Amino acid sequence: MPIALAMLPLRLVVFALGAALVFRALRAAVRTFVLPRSAADPVIQRIFRWLRKVFDWRLRRMATYAQRDALMAMYAPVGLMLLVPALLALVLAGHMAMLWAVGGRPLTDLDAWSHAFAMSGSSLLTLGFERGDGPAETLLSFSAAAMGMMLVALLIAYLPTIYAAFSAREKMVTLLEVRAGSPPSAVELLSRYQRLGRLDRLGELWPVWEGWFAEVQESHTSLAALVFFRSPLPEHSWVTAAGAVLDTAALAQSSLDLPSDVYAQMCLRAGFLGLRRVADFFQVPYNRDPHFPADPISISRQDFDAAWEALARHGLPLRPDRDQAWRDFAGWRVNYDAVLMALCRMTMAPQAPWAGPPTPSDQQQRTNP
Repeated sequence: MPIALAMLPLRLVVFALGAALVFRALRAAVRTFVLPRSAADPVIQRIFRWLRKVFDWRLRRMATYAQRDALMAMYAPVGLMLLVPALLALVLAGHMAMLWAVGGRPLTDLDAWSHAFAMSGSSLLTLGFERGDGPAETLLSFSAAAMGMMLVALLIAYLPTIYAAFSAREKMVTLLEVRAGSPPSAVELLSRYQRLGRLDRLGELWPVWEGWFAEVQESHTSLAALVFFRSPLPEHSWVTAAGAVLDTAALAQSSLDLPSDVYAQMCLRAGFLGLRRVADFFQVPYNRDPHFPADPISISRQDFDAAWEALARHGLPLRPDRDQAWRDFAGWRVNYDAVLMALCRMTMAPQAPWAGPPTPSDQQQRTNP
């Protein structure tokens, strides 16, 4: 039997493996850069996980939060910049295998592999210094060149989209500082409205933030790298901002002696559903149907009582039954407590009232992510 025919099954296997690598790269590109919905891709996940291990190794050697924040600000941008080289490497390896398979030369011929590598890289990077010897090699070189240009073009088109979503998110985070201080606090927000005599306008917040939560849910699952894009100021974070708004709505509904506000309740629901969708994307475990007190929260009764006393000092109208107010507050908080704290740890969010670590072990995990 001729050697070429004897090697045909091996060539078919190598060609299939090369085509599978190219397919994996294209699927990852479509899911990440094109598909307008949540679709986690194993290739992209591995890239970010491996990169996070490198960052975690460096973070353990940093003494202050300011240093860790400055380093983590580079995590998502560096990860995005690594995506295209990683996908190009997959396409290069895939085309290299396919070019060897159609070349008709022995498996142990290093010159054949060198030629396949040079032709794949030359075509993929549109350098053009290596030409194919036949129709099959020429067609594969055209394919590699088209994919290389497509991947670069997709990244160029992707960046304005992700930065537009980042800008929209951070606008609301920055505006919250005016109302809730820095870091944001639910008690400070309610007290400031009371001091300004605008407590009757508190309801104007809820529709705006309900829309913000909906936008965050959509953008932070379809553009997952956004989750790790840090705010321009170290003390700001989209996670702590979300927690402050949800705690404000929960306190208003449970503790203030005001008529029940359906818009506050819808904002709360939009908030914990949005945080849960982000947690689902990153496979963060949590109870989907929590109930207090069977499911505890990170806020203690002492924390709640301290907030109650602060609200009372600022003259806010409080309900007469503090025990019932605590149960009502915990009943709201339990819906988002676990995912909020998990996202704080995952993103290494700055310390903020009721969004920080509830236990010493969690404090150690926040210090050494």
